[in-house]
Parts: sequence; C-alpha cells; structure tokens
Amino acid sequence: MPDKLDLKAKYKELYSAKAVPALMSVPRLCVLAADGEGDPNGSQRFQDCVQALYAASFSLKFALKKERGLDWGVMMLEGDWCAADLSAFSMERRAEWRWTLCITQPEFVCPADADAAIAAAAAKKGASPALATLRFEERAAEEAAHILHLGSYDSEAPTIARLHAFIKERGLALSGKHREIYLSDARRVAPDKLRTIIRQPVSR
Repeated sequence: MPDKLDLKAKYKELYSAKAVPALMSVPRLCVLAADGEGDPNGSQRFQDCVQALYAASFSLKFALKKERGLDWGVMMLEGDWCAADLSAFSMERRAEWRWTLCITQPEFVCPADADAAIAAAAAKKGASPALATLRFEERAAEEAAHILHLGSYDSEAPTIARLHAFIKERGLALSGKHREIYLSDARRVAPDKLRTIIRQPVSR
C-alpha cells in the first residue's frame, strides 16, 4: 500500500506563512465547496456547511483508501469572503457578507469520486442538510499575497491593511476574494492564540 499523502507538505508554500506579507503562487487546486451569506457567528447554515464539508471529505478519503489504496490527511477549512457592495465588507456589516467555505482535496480526485462521497455522507443517519448543496470545484492557478494573522478573527483588520499596503507598494491590484485558511480549531484554541493565513489574489 502506498504511503499516506501529506498534502500540507505537498503544498507547503500554501499552508505556511509568516507575520510579514509575501507573494506566492497558488497552483491549480481541487476543492469541495459550499456557499452561504450573512454573519457566520451563530449561523446554522455556516455550521451545517462546516459539518458537511468535513463529513464529505472523510467519506471521500475512506472510499478511495478502500477502493484504490489511496490515503491522505484531510485538510483544514478555508473561506472566501466578499460582499455584493465591496464597501459592505466590514465588521460592522456582517449581515451583507457572502462566503464560500472549502477543503482542498488531492489532485487525483475527480468529480465522480466527489459526488459518490457526498451521496454516501448524506445517506448516513443525522447527516448535515448542507451536504445536498456541496460541489466539487477545480480552481485555476493564480498569484497571491498572504500573511499570517495571530489572534481573534475580529482583530484581523490591521493585518489585512498591512497585506493590502504591501500589494499596492508593489504595483499590484487586488483580484478576487479575500481568503482565509484556518490553521487553528476555534473550538479548541483561545481567540488570542488563533493562527489564520490571510490571502489575497492579485493581478499585475
């Protein structure tokens, strides 16, 4: 049986960042994704999507390990954030936020694999209702800038400002949605100890 694939090591540049901004290249990625809108705090839809993404990701992992001997560590949660009116993307107007949550999958996963895993997860007793809205998505390669934020999600504004200033200083433009990679489990880590990669796609 082949060794377990370490996606964090394979995509080391994607899932490690420092507390100073840096440019990086994001390769083509396969993800399971789910959409929603509004303030994530206390949102049942948000919690359902998180549960559904992990349920489907583990279902996919176990199915391909059994069928093909393929194995990997399930990745962490990521989120894309925006608003129809970009000026609404602020902590004071969370009700207007739009978000997409996702979990990166190995590049050998195909749409049929993902669909079967989602269906298998949905068939289990007590399955998340959000499983019916999950999708498999292939994301194109892109250039981005990122930075590591240490602390609560509510304290991200200065870190985001430093990242945007770095992008502007290099003559680049913001392109695409604000992205966050959650390296810490907010259920188990104190807010001031959270580690989050903040990433912004850019264009020249």
